[in-house]
Amino acid sequence: MTAVMGARANEPPGTLGATDRLLQPAITFDDFYHAHFRAVTTQLCAYTGDLGQAQDLAQEAFCRALARWDRLVRYDDPVAWVRQVAWNLARSRWRRLRIARNHLLRQRQTEAEVAGPTPDRVAIDAALAKLPANHRRAVVLHYLADLSVNQIAAQEGVAEGTVKSWLHRGRTALAGLLDENTEGVCDV
Repeated sequence: MTAVMGARANEPPGTLGATDRLLQPAITFDDFYHAHFRAVTTQLCAYTGDLGQAQDLAQEAFCRALARWDRLVRYDDPVAWVRQVAWNLARSRWRRLRIARNHLLRQRQTEAEVAGPTPDRVAIDAALAKLPANHRRAVVLHYLADLSVNQIAAQEGVAEGTVKSWLHRGRTALAGLLDENTEGVCDV
């Protein structure tokens, strides 16, 4: 797409004479894009603090410029238009983010506070973490997920006797680990 630079924005395209058109340099949108994309992106990156976001905003501004290139090329400073559009897009993005953040903050205020883990829970979690993986899985599935021995055996692909052994060894190890940590912990 070739257009002539230098005409006024309020002048229709036909007001230049044939000799005036020959004296004016022709600029394509591709040349315009390659000449100004980096500068607009750099400015937006300094404003937003995010290079990826700056590139997206500049790209969107140049896409909008391409849609209006026949009119935009006649402006005294088309890059100023692109820059203004990009800054407006950035401000709109900040506005949307601020509204979303405020909405989330209002929702969080209405949600019930969840208490942190009790000392008992911390001690049990620490003790479970020290068990071998098979024993821990059997104890958790049996006592927390309420699965029967035969359900655990089917899920794990082992014999029921193996699951019973894992449960016995897991309970014994937990009892020893939790007895060591009973100072400051209520009845476990």
